[in-house]
Amino acid sequence: MSTRQIEFQIAADPPPRLDKALSRDVPAEESLSRTRLARLIEEGAVRINGTELRDPRAKVVEGAKVTVTVAEAEDSHIGPEDIPLQVVYEDADLIVINKPAGMVVHPAPGSPNGTLVNALLHHCGDDLSGVGGVKRPGIVHRIDKETSGLLVVAKSDAAHHGLAAQFEAHSVERYYRAICYGVPDANDPRLRGVKGVSFEPGNIMRLTTQLARHKTDRQRQAVLFHGGRHAVTRSRVVETFGTPAGVTLIECWLETGRTHQIRVHMAHAGHGLVGDPVYGGKRKLAAKAFSTDASDAVRSFPRQALHAAVLGFQHPVTGENLRFEADLPKDMENLIEQLRTPLS
Repeated sequence: MSTRQIEFQIAADPPPRLDKALSRDVPAEESLSRTRLARLIEEGAVRINGTELRDPRAKVVEGAKVTVTVAEAEDSHIGPEDIPLQVVYEDADLIVINKPAGMVVHPAPGSPNGTLVNALLHHCGDDLSGVGGVKRPGIVHRIDKETSGLLVVAKSDAAHHGLAAQFEAHSVERYYRAICYGVPDANDPRLRGVKGVSFEPGNIMRLTTQLARHKTDRQRQAVLFHGGRHAVTRSRVVETFGTPAGVTLIECWLETGRTHQIRVHMAHAGHGLVGDPVYGGKRKLAAKAFSTDASDAVRSFPRQALHAAVLGFQHPVTGENLRFEADLPKDMENLIEQLRTPLS
């Protein structure tokens, strides 16, 4: 394994810990996060004035000469594939993709290739500076295979840790558009009796539960009120369809980001997503409320009608506030047009 040495000096008024001092003073172009530097210290890859230090909490003084030995980023074991991508934004540290429905984000036993990571390895090529010592895209969040929409992926170690910290702090702005059965409305007395459901001003439905893997079906998530992981979803009605209304276009936003969160929360509220094979199911619409074409379109919709429409975050390297929007994909647009079809 080839290595390179990074040399620099500690500037005036250094922080009290070695890892913090290195994080402040290491050349920005090296894209080494504090987490990565702490790991390098513990591995014995950092020398101060020629002496190896392995304690990230060690003190360091102004003017100290630092030598960091870093292994050159290795190629990933995942193979690049020439798969078209819709790139919304890209720079040296990160890339934002509008993922199509049907694409898996990361290779797994059931999906070893054809994934977003395979596509990014081909698209980015030598632009990947290395995440955790490997030339690979840094996946900091995912959306389900059959969910479309916006994803941000790190291209450098510094961006990876900076983005991960924002997702952990729940400071990333994420809005989704979804099409669900029924109408989530504060005036519905049934909803008032569903545990975990409350309403905020503006007819905003708030779902607050715990989520964990289902005890018997490991592919599903289950709503709990003890144990599991805290999860909060908010939603509002954008447009209703049918006479009387029986299907709704909603906007959802996440306070947390758990697996299947919107899908399982909306199903818990009794408003499962159209096309969701796991939580939404197939529901029969009132025959006189929709046109035949609209009913057929809902019944045959092939995936969960869920799209990650808005993504906002602070650039982990430059500090710039970034916000991106992605229009609904054609299949959801077409479904909405059918739902708007008046009864003949």
